Amino acid sequence: MRVPIGWLAEHVDLPGDVGVEDLDTAFVRLGLEVEEIHRPQEVTGPLVVGRVREIEELTGFKKPIRYCRVDTGEPELRGIVCGATNFATGDAVVVALPGAVLPGGFAIAARKTYDHVSDGMICSARELGIGEDHAGILVLGDDVPEPGAPAGPVVGLDDVVIELAVTPDRGYCLSMRGIAREMGTGLGVDWRDPGAATPPAWSGEPAWAVTVEDAGRCDRFSMIALEGLDPTAPTPWWMRRRLAQSGVRSISLAVDVTNYVMLELGQPMHAFDRDRVTGPIVVRRARPGERLTTLDGADRALDADDLLITDDTGPIGLAAVMGGGSTEIGDGTTNVLLEAAHWEPTGVARTARRHRLPSEAAKRFERGVDPEMTMVALARAAALLGEFGGATVVGTPVDVDTRGPRPAILLDPALPGRVAGVAYPPQQVVELLAAVGCTVDGDGDPFTVTPPSWRPDLTDPADLVEEVVRLAGYDDVPSVLPTAPPGRGLTEAQRRRRAVGRALAEAGYVEAPSYPFVGTPALDALGLAADDPRRQVVLVRNPLSEEEPALRTTLLPGLLATLARNLSRGQRDLALFEHGSVFPGGVRRPAPLPGVDRRPDDETLAALLGAVPDQPWHVAIALAGNREPRGWWGPGRPAVWADAVQAARLVAAAAGVELTVRAGDRAPWHPGRCAELLAGERVVGHAGELHPRVCAALDLPARTSVMELDVDALPAAAVPVGPYVSTFPPVLVDVALVVRDDVPAADVDAALRAGAGELLESLRLFDVYTGPPVPAGSRSLAYALTLRAPDRTLTSEEATAVRDTAVAAAAERTGAELRA
Repeated sequence: MRVPIGWLAEHVDLPGDVGVEDLDTAFVRLGLEVEEIHRPQEVTGPLVVGRVREIEELTGFKKPIRYCRVDTGEPELRGIVCGATNFATGDAVVVALPGAVLPGGFAIAARKTYDHVSDGMICSARELGIGEDHAGILVLGDDVPEPGAPAGPVVGLDDVVIELAVTPDRGYCLSMRGIAREMGTGLGVDWRDPGAATPPAWSGEPAWAVTVEDAGRCDRFSMIALEGLDPTAPTPWWMRRRLAQSGVRSISLAVDVTNYVMLELGQPMHAFDRDRVTGPIVVRRARPGERLTTLDGADRALDADDLLITDDTGPIGLAAVMGGGSTEIGDGTTNVLLEAAHWEPTGVARTARRHRLPSEAAKRFERGVDPEMTMVALARAAALLGEFGGATVVGTPVDVDTRGPRPAILLDPALPGRVAGVAYPPQQVVELLAAVGCTVDGDGDPFTVTPPSWRPDLTDPADLVEEVVRLAGYDDVPSVLPTAPPGRGLTEAQRRRRAVGRALAEAGYVEAPSYPFVGTPALDALGLAADDPRRQVVLVRNPLSEEEPALRTTLLPGLLATLARNLSRGQRDLALFEHGSVFPGGVRRPAPLPGVDRRPDDETLAALLGAVPDQPWHVAIALAGNREPRGWWGPGRPAVWADAVQAARLVAAAAGVELTVRAGDRAPWHPGRCAELLAGERVVGHAGELHPRVCAALDLPARTSVMELDVDALPAAAVPVGPYVSTFPPVLVDVALVVRDDVPAADVDAALRAGAGELLESLRLFDVYTGPPVPAGSRSLAYALTLRAPDRTLTSEEATAVRDTAVAAAAERTGAELRA
C-alpha cells in the first residue's frame, strides 16, 4: 500500500514538527512494515503555474507545432513553443521558466526554435518526474492557484510516498481510511473518517433488479445506476496524481473514480456499461460449461466454485476478482451501473488463485473489507462522477443485505497483562480497544467486546490482547531470553543429515532444493501405476498453486524439474542433489483445533501429533551429461547408472552404514537398469537409469540417471568421524574372480568381506570383464583389497593368508574361481 503524505494529511492532523522519518517510526511502532520511501525527483529553479491565453498554429513543419502565449503572473505574456496538442486556450499548465533544471539534469533556457523564441517550457508529467505520460503536456484543473504561483505543491513535487507491507490480517490498512485511523491513534491526534459520510436519501424506484442466490458467499450486494455521463470528461489532475502515486494507471473517468474510492475507503467497486447489461442481475455459482472473457482479454473456463455476477446473457463478471469484457466501460459509455459488495474472503482467494488473477480488488476482499462501506462508496463515486462527468443518479440504489449481528467476545481485563508481562489497568484496556473501534462494555468482568465491522480478524480474546499490546507499544514488553540448556548440541539425526549433504557436495554434486509440492501431472510423468503408494498424497487446503495442491511423496519431481530447467538454459553436465522430507499419504486422522486461550492438554497434543503425516527424510541425486569433463587429457566420461549407485554408497558411508545392491524394478527407472538398495534385508532406495518414456515426458536426455534413498530407514549407526590415519602401512592386494552371470556382485562382495575378517580395511570392485578367456555365461570381477593391522605392520605371509581365506570364502558361497 502506497501512502502519499499529502493525501494522509487531509484526514489526519499531522503535527507541524512531524517529518517523514517520524512517520516511518510511527508506522513501524504500529506494526506496519515500511518497505520503501519514494521521494520525488528534484526540480530546481522557477517552476510556476501558467494559463494559456493564446495559441497560434505554426505551419510548414512536418509535425504540429504551436506558439503559445502563456500568463505566468508577470506583466507580459511569455511566448513558448510546444509540440503537444492536448490543451486549449484557458487551460492551466505547468511552466518551467529559464533557469529551471528538470529531472535528469534537463536545463531550461530561452532559445529560438521553429522561427520563434521559446521563453520556457510547458511540461508533461514525465518531464516533471511524476508520471509516465508523455503523449501530451500536463493540464491542471480549474481549482489551481493564480498564474505565477509555485507549481511544485500543485503537482506534488513535495509529496513523499511511504510504501507499506500490509500483512494479511490487516486488510483495513489497504485504504487511506484505515491508514488514517492507525496514524491518528498512533500519534494521538485528531483524524477524520472519510467513511463516516451519510449517503443521500435518493427517491424513486430501484433502478435495477438484483437477486443474490448464494448469501453465504455474498452477504451484501449494492448497486446504483447513473446516466448522462460525459464519456469525454477527463479525470481531474489531482485524482490522476493520487492514482499514480498509489501505483494505479489512469484509464477513464468512470474507472478512475472506482479505483480512487477503493484506495480512499477500502471498498472495491466495479463499473458496468448499463446499456450492455441485459435483464436483472443475479449473483450465483458458475454452471457446467460456462465461460467468461474477463477485462484482460482472457477467455476463462469457469469452475463450479466460482461466484459470478450474471445477467440474461450469462456471466458478466467474476465476482470480487475481475469484470467481464462484454459490459466493459468504453469510450462512448454514458450510462453506468456501479456495483459494491461484500464477498466471503476464502471463496475470493480460491477463485483468484484458480484463475491466476491477483487483482487489487481480490487482494482486499480476501483479507476482508468493511461491509458497511458498500453504500458509502457508491454515494462517493456517484458524487465524483456527477461533479466531474455530469452523471446523475437514476432511481434509488439496490442494497441486498443479509448480514447477521457481529458476535461479541468475552475478555478478561487481566489477560493482556498476563500475556505480555506488562500491567495494563482495566481502564487502559477499554481505551485502547475503543481506539481500535471496538464497543466495550466494561462494567462487568469479563468485558463484553464487539469488534468493529472493518476488523473481521478480531474473533478471539487473543486477538484483542494483540491489539492492546500493539497500541500500548511493543517497546513496553520486556525482552527476557530463557536460559538455554547446556551441552545438547546436534541430535544424531541432524548429524547424519549434515554428513550426507556434505559427502555429496564433496563428491561434486550441487544441492538444488525445491518446493515440497506436487501435482498429478508430475506423478503421471514418472509413470507411476494407479496403485503406487506414492500416489497417495496429503492435500493442502490452501495451496500456493492449484496445479500443485499436494505434498510430495518423492523428491524426484522437483529435482528432475530443476534438471530440465538447467538443461534448457544451456547447461550440459549436471550433477544435482536434494535432501528433505517427503510426506506419504494414506488414511489420516483429523486434527483438533485447539483454542489459543490456554495451553492444550496432553490428550489434545497427542491428537495433534497423531494427525501429522509421517515425514521421512530422503536424499536424491540426478545426473546428465559427463560425470568427468573432457579436456586435453581425454574425451571425458559420461554419467551412467553406476554413478547413481555409487552416490547411494557415498550416502550410506556418510551415515555409517553399508548398502547391498541387487537388481530391481520400480518406476520411474528402466526395468533392466534399476538397482535396489538394501540396508540389511530392508529396501531403502533405488538407483539407475530413468525409463526412456519418462525422459521423453520430462524433456530429459536419454539415459539420465537418478537415485533416491530413505535416509531415515537406514539403521542407527555412529556418524563416521575422521578420516582416521593409521601409523602402520597398508597392504594392497588385487584378486580377480570368475563367477556366473547370475551371481550378484553384492554376494561376492559380502563373501570376500566375511573371509578377510578384521584386517580388511576397504574393498572396491574396480573392473568387470567378459570375453575370452572367460567362459561364456560368466564374467570376471576384479577387486582391490586394502589390508591393515591396527597394532603392527602386516607381513607378506599374513597378507597372503588373508587373501586366500577371502577367495576361499567367495568360492564356497558363490562358486567363484580365482582367475589365472
